[in-house]
Amino acid sequence: MKGLLLLCLLPLFGGQRSFACPQLCSCHGGQVDCSSRSLTSSSLPTSFPTGTTSLFLHNNRLTHLPNGLLEDLTSLRSVSLHGNPWECDCGVLYLRAWLLRQPISLMSHLGVNCSSPPGLRGRLVVYLTEKEVLESCHYWYCDLALASQVCLFVFVVVQAALLVALIVFLRRFERLFKEARRTSEENFTFGEGLRDNIYGNI
Repeated sequence: MKGLLLLCLLPLFGGQRSFACPQLCSCHGGQVDCSSRSLTSSSLPTSFPTGTTSLFLHNNRLTHLPNGLLEDLTSLRSVSLHGNPWECDCGVLYLRAWLLRQPISLMSHLGVNCSSPPGLRGRLVVYLTEKEVLESCHYWYCDLALASQVCLFVFVVVQAALLVALIVFLRRFERLFKEARRTSEENFTFGEGLRDNIYGNI
């Protein structure tokens, strides 16, 4: 009986949580204002009230929207997304797909322009082709590969320099060792000769 009661109360508690206004935003009726709060894609609220009709996310530092963020907002009528530095790589696929499903009359796509990569800068996200987005997913791999090659080259140069230094050191050590050995042999020969002269005079 207790289990059944708990099961019945879970949706109620879940509903209460879903109606709560996000901490970083202000809410009035169905309007949720999260604009101009320097929000990033990682600090963006993970959910919004289910009754949200207007959502303001403009003038932040959003580069992409988390997958599924807007799917439960069935009452949503308008979203403002302009003034954000959208990165048009793989992370923008969800935003692009969501914008494509919205009626053009809502104007949700206006001002949603690519900030990077350079080849797509200024383009409206909603008008990007799937091929363009997928190709842009690889541009940072090229930068990573180039950086890896530079690091590898520096590593090889450092290793070569250390090898040369080691060879020079070993040769110098060998020369010093030979000189020390020759000096020791000369001293030994001189000592032997001096001793022979002393015994000869006796």
